[in-house]
Amino acid sequence: MGCWAKLKSSGWVYPTAVLSLYGFFANCRVAEPFLTPYLIGPYKNISEEVVTNYLFPIWTYSYLAFLFPVFLLTDFLRHKPLIVVQGFFLVTNYILLCFAPGLASMVFLQVNYAVVTSTEVAYLSYIYSVIPVENYQRATGYLRSAMLAGYTFGASLGQVLVSIAGLDYFYINAITLGIVSMAFLISFWLPMPQRSLFFKGRNAAAVGAQSQQDGPKEPVMDRDEVGSGKENMEQNGSAGWCSGENVVTAGRLLWQSFKESYSSRNLIYWSLWWALATAGYVQVFNYIQLMWDHIEPSATSSVYNGGVEAACSLVGAAAAFSVGHIKVTWAVWGELALGMFSAVGTGAVFLMAFTSSIWACYAGYVIFKSCYMLLITITTFQIASNLSMECYALTFGINTFIALSLQTIITGIVVDEASLGLDIVTQFIIYGSYYAAISVLFLIRGTYTACMNRRHPEHTETKEQEANVEVISAECF
Repeated sequence: MGCWAKLKSSGWVYPTAVLSLYGFFANCRVAEPFLTPYLIGPYKNISEEVVTNYLFPIWTYSYLAFLFPVFLLTDFLRHKPLIVVQGFFLVTNYILLCFAPGLASMVFLQVNYAVVTSTEVAYLSYIYSVIPVENYQRATGYLRSAMLAGYTFGASLGQVLVSIAGLDYFYINAITLGIVSMAFLISFWLPMPQRSLFFKGRNAAAVGAQSQQDGPKEPVMDRDEVGSGKENMEQNGSAGWCSGENVVTAGRLLWQSFKESYSSRNLIYWSLWWALATAGYVQVFNYIQLMWDHIEPSATSSVYNGGVEAACSLVGAAAAFSVGHIKVTWAVWGELALGMFSAVGTGAVFLMAFTSSIWACYAGYVIFKSCYMLLITITTFQIASNLSMECYALTFGINTFIALSLQTIITGIVVDEASLGLDIVTQFIIYGSYYAAISVLFLIRGTYTACMNRRHPEHTETKEQEANVEVISAECF
C-alpha cells in the first residue's frame, strides 16, 4: 500500500504507468486481424461485396463526423472522460461482434468503432496535461511502446490460437472482449487532469484575454505544474468552463495555435505529406484483409493475418527506432526521403494489387506498412521538434482531420456501392496510383530543395539555427 501511494505521488510515473497499461490492453485486440474472415464466415454470413462496398465505408463517414467534436470535447472535459468512453465502446464493440446477429447490428458496430477511433486523440494527448514538460519525451516513448507491444502481442496470440490451437473465431473475439474489459477498468485509475490546453476556466480565461492585449507575460498556469488542490479546482470550476468569455478565449487560443503550427513553409510540407499519406495508408489498412481473402479465401485455406500484422509492427518499429540513430540533415534531405520511400510504398501497393500469391501480398503489405511507419516517425519528429506540445496536439488533430476528409472522398467515390463500388483489386490499383502521385510530388520538391542547398548552403545553416532556437523556446501562447 505504501509503494502504491509513493507511486501515485511521484508526479509523472503513476499516470504514465496507468496510461501505458491501458494502452497495452486497449490495443491487444487478438481478433482484429481476423475481422474480415469472421464477418464473411458462418457466424455473420455477410458477403464480401457488402463488407467492402457498404459496411466498411460507414466507419469512415462516422469517424469523420465524430473527429472534430471529440477533439474539442477532449480538451473541454479534460481527457479522462473520453478515455473512459473509449474503453466502454471497445467493450461494446466486441459484445456486438460476439452476440449481435444480423447486418443491422454490424452497421451499428461501424458507428460504435468510429467512436473508439475518434477518441484516440484523448489517449495521445492526456499525458501532456498531467505531467511536467521535462518528462514529455520519456512518457511519449513509453506510451508508444505500450501501444505497439499490445498490438504485436495481440496479433501474435491470435495467430497462435488460430493456427496451433485451432480456436474458432468466435472464441477469439470472446477472449478479446475480456482483454478490452480490463482496459476499461484500468481507465478509471487515471488521475483527473486539473487543466486543459484551451479551456482555461473563468479566471484563467480572463487573464489569458488580458495578456493577449498587454503582450507576453507569465503563463496563467505553469506548464510544468500538474496542479492539485483548491486553487486549481477553483480556477477550473465548472461555472467558468461554460462561460461565453471562456469559449471566446478558447477560440482565440485555438486560432493563435493554428497560426503557430502552420507558420513555417517546411512544417506545411511535412503536414501535407502526413495528411496525404495517412489517407492512403488507412485505406490500404482497412481493406487489406479483403484483398488477402480475395487471393486466398479464408474458408478454404489457412489464415496468417495475425502473424503478418505482428511482423509489420516489429519491422516498422525497428525502422522507426532507426530514425533516432540516423545522422541526416532533414531540412535538406527530408522531402526527398519522403518521395523515395513513398515510391517504395507505391511499388508494394501495386504488388499487392497484381500478384496472385498470398505470400507476395503479405510481403508487399509488410514493406508498405514499414515504409509508412518510418516516414510518419520522421514527420512527427520534424513537426513536434519545432512546436510546443499544445501546438502539436492541435496540428495532430488538424492533420488527422484533413487525412480523414481525403479518405472519405476516396471511399465515397471508389468504394461506396452508391457510386463506383469497385472490386478490391481495382481499388488497390487506384491506391497505388494515389501513392505514386504523392511520391512524384515529393520527389520533385525534394530534388528542388537539395539542388537549392548545393547552390546556397548557407540557407540550410540558417534554417538549422532557427530550428534549434524553436526547439528550446517555441511557445503557442
